[in-house]
Amino acid sequence: MTEPAPEYTHSVSVVVPVYQGARTLRALIDELIPLVEGFRTPAGNAARVEEVILSYDRGPDDSGRVIRELASEHTWIKPVWLSRNYGQHAATLAGIASSGGDWIVTMDEDGQHDPAYVGVILDVALRDHADVVYAEPENRPPHGFVRNTASRTSKRMLESLFGGGKASHFNSYRLILGEVGRSVAAYAGTGVYLDVALGWVAARVVTAPVLLREEGDRRSGYSYRRLFAHFWRMVLTSGTRGLRLVTATGVVFFVGGILFALYLVVMRFAVGDIPEGWTSQMVLSAVGTGVILVSLGIIAEYLGVAVHAALGKPSYLIVRDPALGPLGHDGRDTHR
Repeated sequence: MTEPAPEYTHSVSVVVPVYQGARTLRALIDELIPLVEGFRTPAGNAARVEEVILSYDRGPDDSGRVIRELASEHTWIKPVWLSRNYGQHAATLAGIASSGGDWIVTMDEDGQHDPAYVGVILDVALRDHADVVYAEPENRPPHGFVRNTASRTSKRMLESLFGGGKASHFNSYRLILGEVGRSVAAYAGTGVYLDVALGWVAARVVTAPVLLREEGDRRSGYSYRRLFAHFWRMVLTSGTRGLRLVTATGVVFFVGGILFALYLVVMRFAVGDIPEGWTSQMVLSAVGTGVILVSLGIIAEYLGVAVHAALGKPSYLIVRDPALGPLGHDGRDTHR
């Protein structure tokens, strides 16, 4: 008689980019301790946080000292030291590249993301066989009205106009299949937006409901200027749809210029009182503008090829059979 296979335990790496977390990191680590000891998700899947990676982005406070203290107290804390301040996404990528779990959870340092929802998000990934799961706040983010409105508008604009994938779902509280996340960290080009890069290779991206908390007792490190720069980087790294808009505009102006030129020629012979030279000048201007814009569109297409290469967008990504990886181990029915 064969014995049943041992229950599969999903290993989770938690990545926390740290900028100014001197006052909030210890509380976050305390909340993660029960997950390190092992836990069951609401659907009954066995899981354990095997490491917490603190990716230090050289902030202005005393976070470095706190990270050293926490690492000396807990063997499962893994510090990652960046040489200087590179920004949240670079720090997150560095942490992802240093991870080793079946799954990677990224969360902020400020306490806004509740670790209690890790099990909920993992259940959604297993239920929907998703490579990436974003936290979907059910309450309003703890920011001002202007910032929340600007965030929603910019994400919808990115999603509809610039081909930014499911930008409206982007959230720094996310669960990523380990091999997908580490592959993205390996090939993503300089300055590429992490969530855009994940959208290049993820077979399925879904969301899970969570409740956000207040951002601890510190002020956000993002000014409106930095938030706009953040949005602009999303636009520039979201793909080549912006360049294709140039091509489309050029074609429209070229066709419109030819039609306008024909109209002017007909009017010149039909009316006859148009000043001499005006028709030819307008025809040249209309057609010439169209030719210039079409030429720019062709150049934009060539730039698009270079942009894909510069951003590190892969032609393909090889992964193992999903049935043999974490997605093939949904244990909801095996232990009941």
